[in-house]
Amino acid sequence: MNWILRFYSPFSRLVCRIKASPFGRKMAPPKRAPLPVISVGNLTLGGSEKTPLVVELLGFLSGLDFRPALVTRGYKGRWEINGGILSDGRRLLGSWQEGGDEPFMIARRFPQAGIFVGKDRLSSCRKAKQLGFDAAVIDDGFQHLRLARDLDIVLHDPRSQSALREGRAAFGRADIILWKKGGPAGDRMRIEARHPGIRIHEYSVVSKGLRLLETQERQSAGALEGKKILAVAGIARPERFFGLLEESGMRPDIRMAFPDHHAYPPATLEKILAVARKKRIEAIITTEKDGVKFLDRLGLFARLRIYVMDIGLDLPASFFESVRAAVAPSGRGPFQR
Repeated sequence: MNWILRFYSPFSRLVCRIKASPFGRKMAPPKRAPLPVISVGNLTLGGSEKTPLVVELLGFLSGLDFRPALVTRGYKGRWEINGGILSDGRRLLGSWQEGGDEPFMIARRFPQAGIFVGKDRLSSCRKAKQLGFDAAVIDDGFQHLRLARDLDIVLHDPRSQSALREGRAAFGRADIILWKKGGPAGDRMRIEARHPGIRIHEYSVVSKGLRLLETQERQSAGALEGKKILAVAGIARPERFFGLLEESGMRPDIRMAFPDHHAYPPATLEKILAVARKKRIEAIITTEKDGVKFLDRLGLFARLRIYVMDIGLDLPASFFESVRAAVAPSGRGPFQR
């Protein structure tokens, strides 16, 4: 997959450069949504902690008395093309198969948020406004230039070897860069020198604790102490999840990695169960995104308990102050235009 993405990368960067050029903006000028918009995105092909940031922003906006909605494509969900409402902020209106795994996961974690999926983000924003939501967080929106936004946030891991979907010159369109801790200081200094108006804040990925998938009950890390553990991940760069388990003091006996957004068909489930039986596994630990796909299949794992690790971001107060200054410069109110 990495080789495929690296082959595709030059074409993606060329298309993005054309779209972002004056010619491209003239051909398809951005359209303003009827509510304020925060875009979350990156420059790479593949995961870069966008989903945990979306959750942080939804919670932060709620704390400012906004009623936020998530607007997302719903990648690989059945509603991806034609669109749909996964949650109206009161109840779930679809499944992960319809709305996509990440939107469904966010809907369960943040039930008061509206969740609108589909490739037409402007249409989703309009639906959100009609249902009474007054702010939109656009997931993976940095390259979606047809929609005007009030705040552009880009996550960047300078140590990542992922292929680029857009060249680093695109940082100039961002308002805020979230820079993963531990990257070369020289890289950051060059970006600051080239784009002096951009605010850069550092972040790191952290564990937010364990939950038992079936009951959603919080668990201590000690709940798995002494047990034979199988770790399962179907996400972009699964080594990040396995590494976070290690940092949290959990050392799985077996690790199984699958492609991003893996649907876990019967053949995969049988493979997991066969490994669990052979190795006498006592517990399975997985990501929250993968966990939603096991919810209606728990009967297959009757002998095993499935745990989910919640993954979040450690963000500085200065980042939230930057967001607050943009969305509510005079306390509660509309975004700064």
